[in-house]
Formats: sequence, C-alpha cells, structure tokens
Amino acid sequence: MVRSLWTAATGMLAQQTSLDNIANNLANVNTTGYKTQEIEFKNLLYQEFQTKTTSANGETKPSSAQVGLGTRVSSINTNFRQGSFFANDNPTSFAIGGSGFFAVRGENGNAYYTRNGNFKFTLAANGGNMLADTDGHPVLDVKGEPIILDAKYMPDKVTVTKDGDICYPDEKNNPQPIGVRIGIWQFNNPNGMYREGDTLFSTTAASGPAINEYNNNNIIKSTINQGYLEGSNVNVADEMVNMITTQRAYELNSRAITTSDTMLEQANNLRR
Repeated sequence: MVRSLWTAATGMLAQQTSLDNIANNLANVNTTGYKTQEIEFKNLLYQEFQTKTTSANGETKPSSAQVGLGTRVSSINTNFRQGSFFANDNPTSFAIGGSGFFAVRGENGNAYYTRNGNFKFTLAANGGNMLADTDGHPVLDVKGEPIILDAKYMPDKVTVTKDGDICYPDEKNNPQPIGVRIGIWQFNNPNGMYREGDTLFSTTAASGPAINEYNNNNIIKSTINQGYLEGSNVNVADEMVNMITTQRAYELNSRAITTSDTMLEQANNLRR
C-alpha cells in the first residue's frame, strides 16, 4: 500500500507537467511562428514481486510477476508542422513555406533560428537600414552576416522574391536584385534543437549543424512569402481534449492515493 502511494504520486506529478505543457500551448495560440509541444511518458523500473518459481520442484513459471513503480515524463517534443499563413500589411513580414528557419544574431554573437518572420528595418551603426526582428536581433543573409542596406534604399520599396533575393525598383519601377539574399537554414533533426524562448532555437549535438539552403542542393528548398506571417500551429480542439484526458488521469491517481490511505487506516485499526 505504501508502494501504491508513491506510484500514484508519480502519476500526479507527471499529469501536472502535462497540464503545464498544455497551458503553455494554449497561451501561445496567437504567437507568430510558435510550434506546439507534445509530452511523452515512460514507465519507471519494475520490482520483482515473486521469484521465478513458486513450486517445491523449482519449475520455471511461464510468466513473471512484476509490479510497476509509476511513470515519469520522458520527453517534450516540438511539433514543427507548418502553421497557417496570415496576410500582413508590413512589407517586411515573411512566412517560410517548407522546413527552413530564419537566422538572427543574438547579443552574444551566436546564431539563433526562428520561424517568426515578423521583421522590421532599423537604423544601423553605419547609417544604413538593418533588417531585424522585433527584439532588435539582426537577420542574417546566406553568408551568415547581418542584412544591412545602403541608406539610398527606401525600406518601403524593398521587395523579396520566393528565393529570398532582396529587390529594389529601377528607373522603370521594375524590381531588380541588389545582391543580398535572406538566409534560410534547415536541420537533420529539428526536434533536437534547444528552445531558447521567444520562438528562438539554438543548435545542439542532437540537432546537428545548420544546413544552409543556399549552397546545398540535396535538400528540398523552402520559399519565402512576403506580406504573410506564419501563425501558431496549436490545435485548440486537440489541446482541450488533452486537457480533459489529463484532468481525468490526475483524478484517478488522486483516487488511488485516497484508496491506499483508507486501506492503511483500516490496517492500523486492526490493532485496536
């Protein structure tokens, strides 16, 4: 009965973590570029309840007698399913079609990767216009360098092709590439990336190094859609169903603790 108390307690802790994860998904249902997280459980070690044989002659039993010791969270995986595209009037709003990621440079000089293409032009140190995210991190080009346009280019006239080439109208008002392309990167195992927050991810040994789409022809290239933003891929209906399931599982584990407590109380009363 003491074992059942601890086993049910592990179930309650695991379901509480599951509810925390569901709440986080629902809280980010309107976050641009957010990717939903899915929780997975695994059972704990098993304890041998009986020996291999229960007869005097030592015959081997056809099946073992083991009792489980509960559950725990084994992983919280990120679902990188593409979200819906929403039109945006900002000319520096971009949505990626495919498996790619934008890259931005953090304050520590490291590159971080995101699906959130809500960018703005900001004033650069040399007086030009630098493409940056809403936190001021510079967006990187295919060479891994910040995208800084000369001051002669007016930001509201800049257009971007599906390949990420930045264009500016010529004398005849026809967009022409200016020799700068927005960088797009992919990963062999995006689930292995480390979530930094603010829809930013960093590379790890599990994710592998970032693969530059520009100079790699062995991958399916992504496309950049100007004037659109990728919405969150959270499915509210699924999350609500998961919430109900989690609540019921939590109640069952709490009922197991209550039942174990009642049985212990009855066992103690036998001494009276």
